[in-house]
Amino acid sequence: MKSALSGPSIGRASPVRFLRSIAIILVSVALSAIASPAFAQDTASGDHVRVRWLAPDTFAAGETTTIGFYFEVDPEWHVYWRNAGDSGAAPRFDTRSERATLGPIQWPFPVRLPIEHLTNLGYAGDVAYLFEVTPVADAGRVDLRADLEWLVCKIDCIPGFGSMTLDRPVAEYAQWDERDLALRDQFLDRVPANAALSPWRAERLAELPAGGLQLTLRDTRGGEAPPPAVFPLDGGLLTARAPQVEADGNRVHYRFARVPGAPLPEATGFVVADGKRAWQFNRVPLGAAVPAAPPQALWLLVLAAFAGGVVLNLMPCVFPVLSIKLFGLVNAGAGAPHRLREGLLYSAGVMVTFAALGALLLALRAGGAAIGWGFQLQSPTVVLGLILLFWLMALSFSGVLEFGHRLMDLAGSTRGGSFATGVLAVFVAAPCTGPFMGAALGAASVLPAVSAMAIFLGLGAGLAAPFLLLCASPALLRCLPGPGPWMDTLRQFLAFPLYLTVIWLLWVLGRLLGDSGWLIGSLLLVAVVFALWLGRRFTLFGPGTGRFAGYAIFAVATIIAFAALRAPQHATPELAGSEWQPYDRAAIEEARADNRPVFIDYTAAWCITCQVNKKLVLESESVMELFRTNGVMLVRADWTNHDPEITAALGELGRNSVPVYAWYTPGASEPELLPQILQERMITALFNNGESLTQTKEDDTP
Repeated sequence: MKSALSGPSIGRASPVRFLRSIAIILVSVALSAIASPAFAQDTASGDHVRVRWLAPDTFAAGETTTIGFYFEVDPEWHVYWRNAGDSGAAPRFDTRSERATLGPIQWPFPVRLPIEHLTNLGYAGDVAYLFEVTPVADAGRVDLRADLEWLVCKIDCIPGFGSMTLDRPVAEYAQWDERDLALRDQFLDRVPANAALSPWRAERLAELPAGGLQLTLRDTRGGEAPPPAVFPLDGGLLTARAPQVEADGNRVHYRFARVPGAPLPEATGFVVADGKRAWQFNRVPLGAAVPAAPPQALWLLVLAAFAGGVVLNLMPCVFPVLSIKLFGLVNAGAGAPHRLREGLLYSAGVMVTFAALGALLLALRAGGAAIGWGFQLQSPTVVLGLILLFWLMALSFSGVLEFGHRLMDLAGSTRGGSFATGVLAVFVAAPCTGPFMGAALGAASVLPAVSAMAIFLGLGAGLAAPFLLLCASPALLRCLPGPGPWMDTLRQFLAFPLYLTVIWLLWVLGRLLGDSGWLIGSLLLVAVVFALWLGRRFTLFGPGTGRFAGYAIFAVATIIAFAALRAPQHATPELAGSEWQPYDRAAIEEARADNRPVFIDYTAAWCITCQVNKKLVLESESVMELFRTNGVMLVRADWTNHDPEITAALGELGRNSVPVYAWYTPGASEPELLPQILQERMITALFNNGESLTQTKEDDTP
């Protein structure tokens, strides 16, 4: 059991606060050391905590009675379970008696307590730590003496110490104060019973390929009951973070993260709780490792990834480039071998880039980093680089630049650059999660490296397939219109989606950096146009001087713009004055504890699908009125900038990309995940039983 003095929370405090805590500990230890029975009493107290006995006025002779230490804790403060979790410490009890035999401490099942990026296990409010007392034969009285140590935390943690005595007569019957007996019974009902009495059976405990452990529970009642909460007994083996949960008929699989470097034991224990009752599994033996993934399930995931990759071709920043590249091949009169070569080069660019991004994600995952798909657009430098590239592409499509420009080779406007076109297509299209992609990418975040890479390559194959198919099939190409002046008109028309993409990326940069993001990006675009104009018009010292001056201005403006990104920036909060709240795990848990429905929108400014769903569905007046009527807590988990807490929350849902929409009905232990493409009828369907939501809240009102 951890010492109450060893909580990491103390170590994270400021130096002054740390020294103050050390002083408190030393003084408390000194007082405890010199304390004599004369100082003992039937209560104890400290900062934000008061402790008293839950015990009868009279013990029954020869009978075992359960009594306890009742901790009354100030609002928003908490004390800990036997496994305190990522920080904190369990209380310690040194209890002794000469006239009674005493049992071990019985711990009511806990709740998960998120504290910043950590997860603790304990009690958000008052709690009673219980134990059994049996008077010895012929004892006329029961006397107890207890020395206590505890840690009470909000964000800062404060240790506490105290000594308590209890002296009660022994009679034929036990006599209780009714309120104390009701409190004792309330917490006794929350003490885990023997696993043999549980409707759940621990069917299997196995090592996961990624290093964690998977516990499989089976419901012996044969139904599909809501998955219970599971808490590991050994905090040195498994982290306290909520496991990933997957229901499979009457079986539920829990994937726990392992403490880095923790050796695997032969067995370990868990407490299983359904919210009202709990059962303790003291020894679940470790069996064979979980297979990476059943072949059929992996193929289904790869197939979903392929379908999602095909959809990426319709992204507004990818479609214009591929269209111009394809029509450029037709206009040039390229033969079948040349077209096939270009299609293969493009496909190679796509596959290599997907493999590189996938390998980077897997390497970061192996190093313990919490990162998700689309992480490249969380970098202002990358976003500004894409703004510059798409601006040049759009100007070229509009005829401002010559087709021979080297940068436009990268954009795919000429015969060359097919490989680079594939690289660009992946880099720009990948950040958003479209249909079929969410489950595949979420699985890739937990599967072993080989299986995860198969999913990444499936996405690449889907993105490359339409272009490669057109290049390889003369029959399909004949369905396209023949070359002619219309192609120049189409090229100029397709410049406008690229201009819109530039505007969108400027908005993303503004979300990342605040108003300065718009300013830096816009000034760079003006500098590019000025450099192009100067290159054509400035001929004072000869025809080459204008081009040199244009290159110089372009280079200087680019260097200054990217250097400006390094200055401290402050993004403007989007939710000011909105009915949507920023992501706050503690507030969400509090709302769920109050039986309030919760809707969480995991989103990012650089996710086009997220913005479409937001404007067309989530923020429509009819949907907002539906949310208001049913008292829904609306949460917007903004992942535009990297946020490890939101990344962890996505991981708990089995996802590592956005959009994700999580709906918690009152009393539900797990959320319902909605599709990535929302429709208003999907939100309306959540409230088909709206009367029951209202009734639930009314029934829970004191």
